[in-house]
Amino acid sequence: MKKIILLLSAFSFLLSSCGPKAFVKGEYEDTQAENLKNDQWSETDMQKVVHDLVGKMVEHPSISKSKNPPIVMVTQLQNKTSEHIDTQSVMDMVRVELMNTGKVGFVDKEAREDIKSEYEYQGSGVVSEETLKGPGGQTGADFILNGRLDSIVQEVGKSKSVYYKITLNLTNLKTGVMAWSNHKEIRKGFKKQSIGL
Repeated sequence: MKKIILLLSAFSFLLSSCGPKAFVKGEYEDTQAENLKNDQWSETDMQKVVHDLVGKMVEHPSISKSKNPPIVMVTQLQNKTSEHIDTQSVMDMVRVELMNTGKVGFVDKEAREDIKSEYEYQGSGVVSEETLKGPGGQTGADFILNGRLDSIVQEVGKSKSVYYKITLNLTNLKTGVMAWSNHKEIRKGFKKQSIGL
């Protein structure tokens, strides 16, 4: 009987030690440090492309020569890669970096339903006349900002190359003419490790 219990205990130990290991201890890392832990889109890629494209955009005459900061509505970034990439996060970073330049203002497309609902609430008579807000006073966007993210993956032998191109477009809402467009490219190279290294 003792042998059976000992064998079952040893078998249980072997099974538990062969399974995937959970990450149990962590530490904070520098968000600005390069992250090349795998061959997927990373926050480093996002930071590099956003910083470069925002810098180029604010230098364009549509923004730099404008008497008043133009009002922009950020729409979507199409993901044409084979990866699941949170493109909303990319466009949020673009918006925040642009806003921090002080050269551009924004209207929030996502807040429209909330604003409409608040107008209805304030118009119901529960808000004082002095603080009442209503439709007709909002600022319209001058430009729409959207874009596209593409990738090409090549594997040969033990080498892998991952190429990303992100393109942003700034379109004049009044004329429908694209006022600015630019892209940023990134290529990352990876090598497969030999077993045992």
